[in-house]
Formats: sequence, structure tokens, C-alpha cells
Amino acid sequence: MRTAALIAATLATGAAACHHDFNVVARHTHRQRVEKRNDNWPPVLSEHETLLVNSFDNVSIDEWSHYYGYQNKLAGYGKEAAQWTADRWNENGFESHLKEYHAFLRYPVSASLHFTAADGTESEVKLREDVLEEDEVTGYNEISQQTWLAYSPSGQADAEYVYAGLGSKEDFQALVDQGVEIEGKVALIRYGGLFRGLKVKNAQDFGAVAAVLFLDPADDGEVTVANGFKPYPDGPARNPSSVQKGSTLFLSTQPGDPTTPGYPSHEGAPRADISHVISRIPSLPISYSAAEPLLQALDGNGVSGEAVNRTGWVGALDAGYYTGPAPGVELSLDVVARDSISPIHDVIGWINGTNPDETIVIGNHRDTWMVGGNGDPNSGSAVLVEFTKAFNKLRATGWQPKRNIVIASWDAEEWGMIGSTEWVEEHVNWLTETAVAYLNVDVAVSGPRPYVAATPELHTLAVDTLKKVIHPNFGGFNISLFDSWQETWGGEVAVLGSGSDYTSFVHRGISSLDAGSNQGATDPVWHYHSNYDTYNWMSKWGDPGFHVHAAQGQFLALLAYHLASDDILSIDTQNYAVELRAYYDDLVEYAEEHGADLDLSELDQAIELFKKSADEVKALEKLSVERGDELLQKVVNHKYRDFQRGFISQGGLPDREFYKHVVNAPGLDTGYGAVTFPGITEGVQYAENGNFELAQEWVGKTARGIVVAANILKT
Repeated sequence: MRTAALIAATLATGAAACHHDFNVVARHTHRQRVEKRNDNWPPVLSEHETLLVNSFDNVSIDEWSHYYGYQNKLAGYGKEAAQWTADRWNENGFESHLKEYHAFLRYPVSASLHFTAADGTESEVKLREDVLEEDEVTGYNEISQQTWLAYSPSGQADAEYVYAGLGSKEDFQALVDQGVEIEGKVALIRYGGLFRGLKVKNAQDFGAVAAVLFLDPADDGEVTVANGFKPYPDGPARNPSSVQKGSTLFLSTQPGDPTTPGYPSHEGAPRADISHVISRIPSLPISYSAAEPLLQALDGNGVSGEAVNRTGWVGALDAGYYTGPAPGVELSLDVVARDSISPIHDVIGWINGTNPDETIVIGNHRDTWMVGGNGDPNSGSAVLVEFTKAFNKLRATGWQPKRNIVIASWDAEEWGMIGSTEWVEEHVNWLTETAVAYLNVDVAVSGPRPYVAATPELHTLAVDTLKKVIHPNFGGFNISLFDSWQETWGGEVAVLGSGSDYTSFVHRGISSLDAGSNQGATDPVWHYHSNYDTYNWMSKWGDPGFHVHAAQGQFLALLAYHLASDDILSIDTQNYAVELRAYYDDLVEYAEEHGADLDLSELDQAIELFKKSADEVKALEKLSVERGDELLQKVVNHKYRDFQRGFISQGGLPDREFYKHVVNAPGLDTGYGAVTFPGITEGVQYAENGNFELAQEWVGKTARGIVVAANILKT
């Protein structure tokens, strides 16, 4: 049964790279959910579909996962795994090579954190995760054992500290409103709600001298030590020493190599200033066991968490979540980092189609923060190797795709989608001319519950394909991925914000989809970005037998097969029109709630024009099929291929040129969670003194972008 608790637990830790945060700035209350159950069960598959589905072997996926789980794949260190990937793909009929870029990366040298109690007693705060005898890779490789946040600068801080909840602007403003001084203090911040880099940015902007980020078991649903579950490796609960590493790039401003905005980071490329996307204050992550005494030391000082009354402020640790500061209670933080322009390696493979002017791209990143990474991203990497095997078997029957198929194993995604962004920037002209869609599989499996996020024209294909795949591990063996997805998500395909390698494709006007399976409130806790995201954890707790991996591979393969093979592209622009209207209705309510008296008539008319064009091209599609007219079908397919380009025709969003899509983008203050009609919505959100001039300007720009898209579809 779908419950609010399940959904809340699934989303709780979503604001982090590769994780999936579908919370938004503006509510999406008017969107239509898929209510109908899967009536066509068991599915009837075509000969090619059956061959693809039967080609996924959970035993060999286990083997690929094991290989990746024992490799050092940190960006700049993972060339061996890159070459291994290319070799496997080549063996399976995809002509593959390594593509090198030279990216700005900042690596850890050393870090320490000390705590001074009110009585003057000083103690060292434990930073490193425990090495587990039962899981040997937790002791591998010195650099992966360090506790650090990428792009944190070197720096020292010795100061009192304040607790700032989830670290949003509103959380810091709540401290100011309560009279809590932030200037010159260290900010102690709980993970969740928004991307970690923005937590550090907000701390910096409010005058903090450093930031310390911690995990909280409140984000782990029902499976906690407090509820009687044993921690990993003995049970499914979070290991108390688990730490979440990650990037602190200001991702909602600009992903990719921050030193080469808008152009590929080749060796010798000119390097730009990065001060607007990189923090000036040092930062560190710690575990919940390390954070608990720090919170307890603030109890009775400042304002209680209950009195602050902010969502997500009070967690599940044994503390009152007081703001502090507490007299004489201090943190001393020392971070040493080194800067490097380091070679990173994408792996690119391809099969040529019979229509060279149409291309689909399928991608997964390969880099990790630690030796393991068997949920993020090894689960997707293992699935992609098996994907190449499956398509090789299909080609052996004489099948050839109509459209080019490109597969990619991206590097340095964890630092800010660098590998994919640089590749898109280098090939943007060719992609603009030929790209039909991008399919992303990042965390293919971190639990048993499927999710899908996509641009609206791919919703119908995604839902129909979910119905064709048996779910092996969700309350029984006789339901589809669709049934379990609907049970968990209520039949709603999520809106794409950011968080993985689809980002650069979306903001170049390319239809995109992101899919995988994650965990709910009652499932084993996935140790995201921790040394405990290992092959041992995956094989014992995450997906014993790797059957969910196989199901996700089947889903991906069927999506790719139809996009590459069907005479008419599986692009549903009529559904895009439905979604645009829902976003419009949400925007009307949002503007009214914020007192924004906007004239939305131009946007309303643009959406009506888009609907008319979508209906016309659908009629043209039907006519081309009835006549068997291949030339007319090509005209329709090119309209479906190109219409998204219209949404990026108006230039970049305010103060963040990289993000160009007028319909959806990551929230400026969430980092990942999607905002629809972002130029207008954030123009309302950040208006000063009731001045909604920017929002009104973006009503016109958004409408014009939709009109351009409609005119591409127009027959």
C-alpha cells in the first residue's frame, strides 16, 4: 500500500548527487497520475522483445558488479576500469573508445575536527568510517578512506558553532529571525532537502566560517538501530559511522568543469574564474554517531528545534536540536586540499543505424567516491555491460537499428556531471542535428522500488514499458515493474530537475529519461556515498541474486529497442501539452499565493498553440502509417526529434546561463529538485518588495520558447 511515510522516506535523502529528489519549489498538484492498473498481464512480447528480456543474466550481472566493486574509480584515478569497460563493450559488438578530458578537480590531503566542551575539555571528532572485517573493500585505498567534500578549499576554523537545520536559506534566515548570530560561527547542518553544495553556499553567504554536514537516522525510515535493527554489516540498518561524501560545487548555477564553462575541457584549454561556483569556506561531512554529542552540547542554548518550527529541523538523534551557540563550546576544523587539472576518461561506444540523422544516447557514470559504489553507480554500470550483450544477441539475428545507438560510461559525474557535460559541449552541434533521446541509468538499484523521471513526451513509452517487465522482488513474483512503481509513486512520472548525467542533454533540448530502483521506509538502508556502498552490501542486502538489476536492464533495453527500431518514434507530444497545462495551473496558484499579479495570457495562448500543433502532428503520424509513406514518417520523426530544441531558444535562465530550458530546471536553491517554468516561478519566489518585473519578463520568454517548439511540430 502506498503510504505517505514510504514516499517521505524514499525522498528524505534525495538532495544529493545521483540521488533522486522529486520535491519542488512550486507544487505539482494538477498533474494527472496514471490510475489504471496493469490489465495486460502477463505481458505479450514480440520476438525481439522476448530475446532481449531473456538475454539478461543475473549471474553475469553479479560478475560485472563484483568487478566494478573492487576498482578505484575516483575521477582521475579510474582509467583501468574505463579501459575494461571499453573492452567488454567491444567484445559485445559496440565499437568503443576512451575519450579524455582534463578537468579541474580538488583532492583531499588531510582533515581533522576537534570539539571543545563547555568545561574546556577537548576531544577529536571521529571522521573516518570503521573498516569492517566482513567487508574488505572498506579498508582499501587511502584516498577513498578519507572523509572529505570535493571542492572544499583548504582552511582552518576555530569557533563556536550553531545548528542550522537542513541549511536552506530559510533555515539560516530562521536563525537570524531568532536572534542567533551566524557571523564567525561554524554551521552544523543536517543532510537532506537540498544539495550539499548549496548548504555550504548558504552557510558562507550568512557569514559562517566553515560548515559541518551530518547524516541523521530520521532519514532512514523504519530501519534504524533505535527501532531494534542491527546495523550493517550484521543487519539492514545504517552503520553508525557511515559518512556521506560528495561534491560542493554550486551545481544549480553551473555543472561541468567549472573552469571551462560552455566549452570542452581539453588539455591546454583556457581556464575561467570559478569563484562564483566554488565555496570559500572549508567543509566536512560526519556520521550521525559523531554528530550526536555535538548536538547534545547545544541543548538548552539558543532556541529549541521545536520552537524554531522548521520542517526537517528536528531529527531522530538524542538531542533537542537547539540552535546554539553554547558558551565555550567550539569546533576546530582543519582541511588541506590540493588542486589538479587531471585527465578523466569517458567511454563511448556506438552502433550505426540505417538513418544516420537520428541518434539515441544511453549513459551511466562510472566514477565513485570510494572503491565500492555498488549502488551508485556500479549497478548501472553492470546493467550497461549486460545491455551490450543483449543487443549483440539481437544483432546476431540480423536485426539492425534504424537509429544510431551511442552508449556512454561517464567519468567525474560525482564532481558535477563533468564527463557528460564536457562531451555534450564538444558534440553539441551533432547532437542538435541528430539526437532523439537520452536514457540515463545511474543508480539502477539501491533497493526494490522502481522510479522513473522523464520529459513528458517519454511518459507514455516509459509507462507502457514498465508493464512489460516482471518485478522479481516486490511482495511476490507475479507483478510488473509498473505495478510496483505505481504502488510506490502513485502513478506519477517525476519531473526532471538535475542530479545526474541527463542534465546537459535536457538543457540542450534533448528528450531525456532517468530510471532505476531505490529503497523505501521498510527496506535495508542504502549507504549512499559511503564506504559501505559495496559489493558485499549489495549482494546481501540491496539485491541478493541481482534479480532487480536484471529487471532494470530489461526495462532499459526495451526502451532503447523501441526508440531505435520503431518506424515512428515513441514520442507523445500530446502528453507534453497535458503537462504544460498542469504546470500552468500550478503556476497560477503559486503566483496568487505570493501576491504576484502576473499577466499570464501570453503563456496560456502559447500552451494552446502547442496543444494544437501536437494534435496536428499526431494526425500526420496516423496518416503516414495508414499510407505506409516512409518520407512522411521521416518528416514526423524529425519533428518529434527536434521540437524540444524550441524550449531552449530563449537563452539561459537568470544568473545561470547553462540552464536554458524554459519548462523545467533544477531549483536555484534546491540544486536538484525540479522547478517548472523556472524563469517565472523563481522570478516570483525571489522578487523583492513585490517587484515581479523579472517574472513578467519570463512569462514572455517562456511563452516564446513554447511557441518555437509548437512551430517545429506544426504541420
